[in-house]
Amino acid sequence: MTVDSCPWPALPPPRGSALTVLPEHPCSYLPPRVAQTRGFVCDQLPAEIYHELMDAGFRRSGRFFYQPICGGCRACQPIRVPVENFTPSKSQRRARRRNQDLAITVVAADATDEKFDLYARYVRDWHHRGEDADRKSFVEFLYDSPVDTIEFQYRRPRDNRLLGVGLCDVSSRSLSSVYFYFDPAEARRGLGTFSALVEIDFARRRGIPHYYLGYFIAGCGTMSYKAHFRPHEILHPDGVWRAGNDAGISPAHIG
Repeated sequence: MTVDSCPWPALPPPRGSALTVLPEHPCSYLPPRVAQTRGFVCDQLPAEIYHELMDAGFRRSGRFFYQPICGGCRACQPIRVPVENFTPSKSQRRARRRNQDLAITVVAADATDEKFDLYARYVRDWHHRGEDADRKSFVEFLYDSPVDTIEFQYRRPRDNRLLGVGLCDVSSRSLSSVYFYFDPAEARRGLGTFSALVEIDFARRRGIPHYYLGYFIAGCGTMSYKAHFRPHEILHPDGVWRAGNDAGISPAHIG
């Protein structure tokens, strides 16, 4: 059986929320598939309820909480790392060494001109989507948060230059990576890998058991890095978290 014939319906929301089903659209991860989501907009939500939503396959973008409900496909599988069992790989340890010179601060998430300038460079030079880098969408996407969100800042001490920013949603049971943006001129540092290591260490020090990386999609190159954080667990379509295999690829169905 393949994901195209997956019999599992989308997991129900944990609190019986009223959900709006959005129109189908081309899948940006597995073309030429068609994607569809459902969700709701919320101005404020307790962190523990958002944790329950993530355990039902939901994520958020700004104030919009969404869940993939693509017909016959359950390829979008939430992935998380049990932080106490995590062991960095050799390449991850190299990324840590390359960034030992950086000063790291953890603060409440706050949009500033300095951060927007960094984000605009990142979107323009790394993702080649300069048209998306306007201040309003930047704030709505990353900083208009209805849950408890913190921000990791990475600076070069010699000139206090901001090189990277990572945002995470935090609860007593999970630290969830929201987004990371960085200076493309510093790509050699491997800041994306380094930021994940910092966030995992943050969770461990505070007794937070799991670090959530969003969705893992087998066959999608932009998602492959998530499987390199091991051990990790995959949320299966029956609502059960199970250990991922060595390749980080788990079947999208059970039975």
